[in-house]
Amino acid sequence: MSSIYDFEVAKGNGDIQPLADFQGKVLLIVNTASKCGFTPQFEGLQGLYDQYCDQGFEILGFPSDQFMNQEFDDQSDIESFCKLNYGVSFPIYQKIDVKGAQQDPLFEYLTEEKKGFLGGEIKWNFTKFLIDRNGKVVRRYPPQATPAKIEKDLADVL
Repeated sequence: MSSIYDFEVAKGNGDIQPLADFQGKVLLIVNTASKCGFTPQFEGLQGLYDQYCDQGFEILGFPSDQFMNQEFDDQSDIESFCKLNYGVSFPIYQKIDVKGAQQDPLFEYLTEEKKGFLGGEIKWNFTKFLIDRNGKVVRRYPPQATPAKIEKDLADVL
């Protein structure tokens, strides 16, 4: 795979969506968890989405249960939690592995494109990847980087 647009992902309902559907848009791809200390970032992420979605910005949330079992087992529980507690309206995809032997190919690509502070592997929930309108991974953010800290970079690529 040579481009973010070569990947397909499973929506919350199980339907497959090609990332090519997002060509020409700026993306923020986030591995999420409902029961994590960083979970309140959903509020800031939704704020960014509300502010910039009409300028071609999309957030794609990918739940993972690989860090101390901080995600619900059931997809409907994950989506309900995000909507009811944080008003999340951006897509929350099927729960995936973001590291290890069963790492989702999308996250394998992302972590190869932008290594983290300690190498490529995702270290915790709410690692974020900013993708420009051409599908290039322009920045990787650690979990503690709040949505407010990402906003300047986001505005620059929009």
